[in-house]
Amino acid sequence: MTTTGAHQDSAGTSARSWLWWGRRRSAVLDVGLGLVSAAECALEGVRFAQAAGLAVPLGVLFGLVAGSVLVLRRRWPASVVLVSIAITPAEMGFVMAIVGLYTLAASEAPRRIIVALSGMSLLGTLIVTFVRTRQDVGADFDPGFWYVPLVSLVMSVGLTAPPLLLGLYVGARRRLMESLRERAVSLEQELSLLADRAEQQAQWARTEERTRIAREMHDVVAHRVSLMVVHAAALQAVALKDPQKAVRNAALVGDMGRQALTELREMLGVLRADDAGGAGGVAGGRPAAVGRAVAAPPVPLAAVREAAAAAAVAAAEGPSLADLEPLVEQSRLAGMAVELVVQGEVGRPYRAVVEQTAYRVVQEALTNVHKHAAGARTWVRVAHRVGEIAMQVENGPSECGVADAGLPSGGNGLVGMRERVSALGGVFLSGPTDAGGFRVSAVLPSA
Repeated sequence: MTTTGAHQDSAGTSARSWLWWGRRRSAVLDVGLGLVSAAECALEGVRFAQAAGLAVPLGVLFGLVAGSVLVLRRRWPASVVLVSIAITPAEMGFVMAIVGLYTLAASEAPRRIIVALSGMSLLGTLIVTFVRTRQDVGADFDPGFWYVPLVSLVMSVGLTAPPLLLGLYVGARRRLMESLRERAVSLEQELSLLADRAEQQAQWARTEERTRIAREMHDVVAHRVSLMVVHAAALQAVALKDPQKAVRNAALVGDMGRQALTELREMLGVLRADDAGGAGGVAGGRPAAVGRAVAAPPVPLAAVREAAAAAAVAAAEGPSLADLEPLVEQSRLAGMAVELVVQGEVGRPYRAVVEQTAYRVVQEALTNVHKHAAGARTWVRVAHRVGEIAMQVENGPSECGVADAGLPSGGNGLVGMRERVSALGGVFLSGPTDAGGFRVSAVLPSA
């Protein structure tokens, strides 16, 4: 065991390593009580020596030694009570008996030991008081047979019960405080873990939201701009030969540019709404901390809710399967020979996110055809099956030797499609065909 002084003065640690007190004032209190007990027993030792026919210095020395045992009450409370019981016949050690019983009852000693020593102390005090009272009652005074037992019982109970009950109360209160302290520490640890977990969830939500917005912006910008580039190239080729066709192509380029700007503005609006929600969560403040632990701020949970809400709104307001025909028609206007085949029950209700994912897969696949296989014949197949919806975009080899339209590519199209499909528990496959083209296939669960 260490003391407070040992923590503050490392040079004196070895000199005080035998001490068992947790605080310096506890040591001062016990030494003071030991001095009081020793003085009391020394005074009572004079009378004991005279009654026993011993030398007075011997009785005083015996009282000093016996009374000073009270200094050990925190280390060995049972031993202090045993010493007080042993010197009870000498009618000394009342301070030791009272303080020893209190310390024993408040300690962590087993209940059977507390009960046994308390009973022994009560019985010893009862016997000594009974004998002493019988001696004090003279032969000429007869108060009755009940007087001596009653006085002895009251005296013994009065000297034993109060310190015992007070010690039991203090010990129970101390154990309760320690239990509450342990629970507080455990609560601090749990709050810290919850705060870390909430921060991780918020970081995950922010990452997912950034990824989703990046995919949406990639799909919107890449497809529209790719068509614009294709139409711009066609416009340049036919500007002098066919002015009317050039005008139509210019109008298409303008329409696609406006559509791209509209969709991009919607995506940025969702992003601004997410930022505003996060800033509001920060301004909202933090809840009160418990102990030393800092409670989880509302920002992470708000970020999770905002991300989920934004994803739900974007999914609800995004494109659907009904927009596939206009999407294919835009590619036809850009000069692609594309055929759309729909099988199964058309118009079946699907979740908004399923329809949006199916649309984005077809859109990105057509964009890749514009980029890497300009002029290739393309087939778009959509099948409504029981419990799922399947889509496939396949193109043949590029016609007229045109292998690439010169459009830049970040290499994220197929990755984004796979992420979208996998997030819904679907299956995504892509790769070249035996005929020299490329095929993209995806199957999404309808529920």
